[in-house]
Amino acid sequence: MVQFITFEGGEGAGKTTQIRLLQNYFQQLKIPCLATREPGDTALGGLIRKVLLEVSADVIAPVTEVFLYLADRSHHVAHIIVPAVSAGKIVLCDRFTDSTLAYQGYGRGIDIAWLRELNNAATGFTRPDLTFLLDCPVEVGLARTAERKYEAGKPREDRFERETIEFHEKVRAGFLGLAQNEPARFRIIDAAKSVKESAADIRAIVDREFLNELR
Repeated sequence: MVQFITFEGGEGAGKTTQIRLLQNYFQQLKIPCLATREPGDTALGGLIRKVLLEVSADVIAPVTEVFLYLADRSHHVAHIIVPAVSAGKIVLCDRFTDSTLAYQGYGRGIDIAWLRELNNAATGFTRPDLTFLLDCPVEVGLARTAERKYEAGKPREDRFERETIEFHEKVRAGFLGLAQNEPARFRIIDAAKSVKESAADIRAIVDREFLNELR
């Protein structure tokens, strides 16, 4: 049964918006649902998110970055994801283990096999039942992020938004490679489309493939 659904993708792909729209759809259908995110959806996670994403003069070493994410993930799984799934809720999560593989593995060059072992240790082998990969060209995603921050009056970039185009291309290629290797779990969504069109594509997949299981 599909209970744990993750949304993955690069900067500006629209994960948060699409999670909110799918959550609203499930609520209309009276399907119990919880939306959450990584990092930062617990009190401890909020502190870790602040360290990881805020602009700082301090350089965080790649392996240090990994362990900070894993600390958040371990706490998140134990205190939010597993209890919600055990209570019969559908969990929609903005980023999970695939982000570590894409960003720290493909992007930073850390050994993928080692990262998989660490993910398993941090999550107790908790894995998504379904993953929507929101994919769009790097330039499109970064432009959206910059526009969103400008409109919100928040001109500062976080640490990942300041990375080079080459880094983000590696991350995108990493996500697509992960999806290619696990076609049964991943569904790739063309996130270059409008919000409405992408939401319709996600809903069509849910209706066609999983809705009977979710009711």
